[in-house]
Amino acid sequence: MARRTRLPTLAGEMAAEFAGTLILILFGVGVVAQVVAAELGDHDSIAWAWGLGVTLGAYTAMRISGAHLNPAITIALAVFREFPWRKAAPYIVAQTLGAFVAALLVRWNYSEVLAKFDPGHTIKSQGVFSTLPGNGEYPVGTWGAFRDQVIGTAILLFLILVLTDVRNHGPLSNLAPLLIGFVVVAIGMAWGTNAGYAINPARDFGPRLAQFLTGYEGAWRDQYGELYFWVPIVGPILGAIVGVALYKVLIGRFLGDSEEKGPVAATESAETS
Repeated sequence: MARRTRLPTLAGEMAAEFAGTLILILFGVGVVAQVVAAELGDHDSIAWAWGLGVTLGAYTAMRISGAHLNPAITIALAVFREFPWRKAAPYIVAQTLGAFVAALLVRWNYSEVLAKFDPGHTIKSQGVFSTLPGNGEYPVGTWGAFRDQVIGTAILLFLILVLTDVRNHGPLSNLAPLLIGFVVVAIGMAWGTNAGYAINPARDFGPRLAQFLTGYEGAWRDQYGELYFWVPIVGPILGAIVGVALYKVLIGRFLGDSEEKGPVAATESAETS
């Protein structure tokens, strides 16, 4: 008798989203701490480590949860009925918690270096954990950063669908995380100035909460004193919806039908089995 494949439960999917996002943030926030506070590496180091973090996080979670690792992805797919709304909140909680725990680990590990670089835990090192308009250096305001987050996340979602929609003859599923990581590297190299390319609400909010709880009293505000934490939450969600819509209008509607589509084949198959 053939053995029935065991399908992941919602708890298993949440565990995978937690673990995948944890891996992503360990590499992403870790490299920023090393470059900014220890002055080892440069912008390219940051871009590549974030991209590799996405790749390794996606490989961690892909089989079990579909590897969203990003509330903007989860919400956008739910909006277009490619992911069940009843799972959206649990996924977002798991993603944010994974980012939060990873940031705490980075904060702990680099505590001595951060204390030497910025003893007062001020805006000088705030960008290690959370994003700022103009990366805290260039004259970009709140709405310029918001615009940037919408555009950057739209690019991300559009290309994720290009690479994962099997109707589009993209790479085999085991290569998709690698190429999505390259997409993040490219976004970092081309779209990193105006807002630090958060393009992921969990990536920003989880570490921002961690730094607030560990001594960064100004964590919720930018270098101008403006309340900023909402920008890398709302901007990416809106941008993700725009990116999925553009893919469907420009590419998806011209492709043939397939039983599998999009970046959540694993979770969809589990849902319908």
